[in-house]
Amino acid sequence: MTGTAQLTTGSLASTFRTYFVLTKPNVWWLLVFTGIGGYFAGYRGSIDPSTLALTAASLTAGCAGAETVSNYIERDIDSVMTRTRRRPIPSGRINPPEKALYLGLALTSAGIVTSALINLYALAFMVFGVLDYVVVYVMLTKRRTPLNVILGSFAGGAPALIGYTAATGFPDVYGWLLAALIVLWIPSHVWSLAMKYREDYRRAGVPMLPVVIEERKAIRCIVSTVVLLVVFSLALPLFSPSLGLLYIATASLVGGLLLLFSLRTALRPNFENFWRLFKFSSPYLAVLFAVIIVEGFV
Repeated sequence: MTGTAQLTTGSLASTFRTYFVLTKPNVWWLLVFTGIGGYFAGYRGSIDPSTLALTAASLTAGCAGAETVSNYIERDIDSVMTRTRRRPIPSGRINPPEKALYLGLALTSAGIVTSALINLYALAFMVFGVLDYVVVYVMLTKRRTPLNVILGSFAGGAPALIGYTAATGFPDVYGWLLAALIVLWIPSHVWSLAMKYREDYRRAGVPMLPVVIEERKAIRCIVSTVVLLVVFSLALPLFSPSLGLLYIATASLVGGLLLLFSLRTALRPNFENFWRLFKFSSPYLAVLFAVIIVEGFV
């Protein structure tokens, strides 16, 4: 009996890990974190723990659900690409694939319902984020146009606006600028990954910008978006009194490092430098929002 119980426990743990990986936690954790950052950027006075917890839960369900649905829709692409063929659906660990779709729809629905409990603005931004990512990006543009990342990037700003309006009740200029910071971050983040896996995307028939234009032009696009992102991040304190010297110093430091990575990639365009730029871009955004949380809380 003991051996059977251990086997059952191990099987349940393995199944949980499989479905957890299916939600792409390496993607949605950062989106949820920017939403929490949005809350701290917008709150004035005392924190409402119940609203903060509801916001975090709603963002987690909505973001994880959207990523899960995208995994189902893109299962044919994932099976072709070396980078993604070990994911739960193409590897056969989830069969039939419809199980993933049901989970994704359930999580997405939970995210939408709980966002409605925050306020109507949070609901509107949640619905917009899901539709822009799943419908506009994954279903309509990813396989059809190199503008896919641009058109789908607006979904990335939705979590910050959800968190911000959860605290303020209304999306003022600063809230929109926080969202714009993430929208500006997305192209260089995704395109640097696409530069490393150009052959993967080409084999799958996905027209990412670095796949359909020559390498030099793609690199110029990446470096240009990095420069715009860093300049924009340094201008944010002009619109918020809560951002002080700590944010300015941190944004200057990590922005300088991001520029250094991008310039090194431009001078030496190889797979390793593209990968380093991609890997640093996530901590870059996380550090900025961590400081926004600290500055807002203090």
